[in-house]
Amino acid sequence: MKVIVLGAGIVGVTSAYQLAKAGHEVTVVDRQSGPALETSFANAGEVSFGYCSPWAAPGIPMKAMKWLFMKHAPLILRPKLDMAMLSWMARMLSNCTSERYAINKSRMLRLADYSRVGLAELRAETGITYDERMQGTLQLFRTQQQLDASAKDVKALAADGIPYEVLDRDGCIRVEPALKHVRDKIVGGLLTPKDETGDCFKFANALADRAEALGVRFAYGTTIKALDVEAGRVRGIVTDRDLDRGRERLSADAVVVALGSYSPLLLKPLGIRLPVYPVKGYSLTIPITDAARAPESTVMDETYKIAITRLGDRIRVGGMAEISGYTNDLGLARRSTLEHSVTDLFPGGDVSRASFWSGLRPMTPDGTPVIGPTKIAGLFLNTGHGTLGWTMSTGSARLISDLVGGATPDIDARDLAVSRYG
Repeated sequence: MKVIVLGAGIVGVTSAYQLAKAGHEVTVVDRQSGPALETSFANAGEVSFGYCSPWAAPGIPMKAMKWLFMKHAPLILRPKLDMAMLSWMARMLSNCTSERYAINKSRMLRLADYSRVGLAELRAETGITYDERMQGTLQLFRTQQQLDASAKDVKALAADGIPYEVLDRDGCIRVEPALKHVRDKIVGGLLTPKDETGDCFKFANALADRAEALGVRFAYGTTIKALDVEAGRVRGIVTDRDLDRGRERLSADAVVVALGSYSPLLLKPLGIRLPVYPVKGYSLTIPITDAARAPESTVMDETYKIAITRLGDRIRVGGMAEISGYTNDLGLARRSTLEHSVTDLFPGGDVSRASFWSGLRPMTPDGTPVIGPTKIAGLFLNTGHGTLGWTMSTGSARLISDLVGGATPDIDARDLAVSRYG
């Protein structure tokens, strides 16, 4: 089949690679000049197969109210007269129940664990490197209340057979020795040892090279103007460039939309209401000046919801959730929060040399990505992964490749489709 993948972020690149492996003729279209130059560029560096939870959780509405008044808040809300934002927020609040949390987390863990296997196999077959480490994620608790509240996550991990370890203060220092300098600031942690870390940008670029070697064509610098639909079936796309024999229309048997936060804007004219909304995250990338005072893997600071990750000779500090629409400005107050978290837990680094970045995460109200067919024949979605695009990318790519090719996936994907929203 001729397949067009829209988007060259981590989800689009992995999808293209998997589709090409399955024997399809694949073209990837993206407005940027290369792969992974938007949300995938400088994310937190986590591949969180175990530390994988919906943002919509019991207690979040009350926590959100408190966060709005914190100096270093993990949540920033800039309300505006935007029906898409208001609808998304209302749907998210409706998912903040124990019942919905359990369902959504189970979906996420199922896909994340499938991706864990897929990533290991992909790494073995390609040999690509990306500052990868396989030393787990330590969710770090500064208060006993946080440690007690982790019981619901422990229950979900146990139910799905995901390895974990609840640690006291000394256990945290055993896993992350640099925390010995701040031992009085922590009470314990939750370790998910199968989690990994690495540079998503390096990974995506290396995989794009492998995809090109399989015959995948990348059309960079190309704006997608519309989907070409006729008689209830997708026929291709319309772009701002001549991509096929002097024509702006590029034909295909199937189209996979992997445009992250921008996916709903392309689908809306076709009557497909996709509840994906941009939630902005920020990161710092800091050169390591003293390896003994740097993290070994990923430390998730539960108080500020910030991940601090070792990437080779750098530290990536990423987090926060700013609901402000399609804006990508860099607020100095957000940088201050990132600097506060990393210097409080790992003092001694030179944050003045850090590079500052922001990206728009494509969030669904239930935290689960949207993967599968639509009401338009030949049109498929692989989007809405939120903060877990890289974590879920290889599994998502396998699912979409099977679904496009008419094969039965290895795991149940029916509850991931857009049809779950009615």
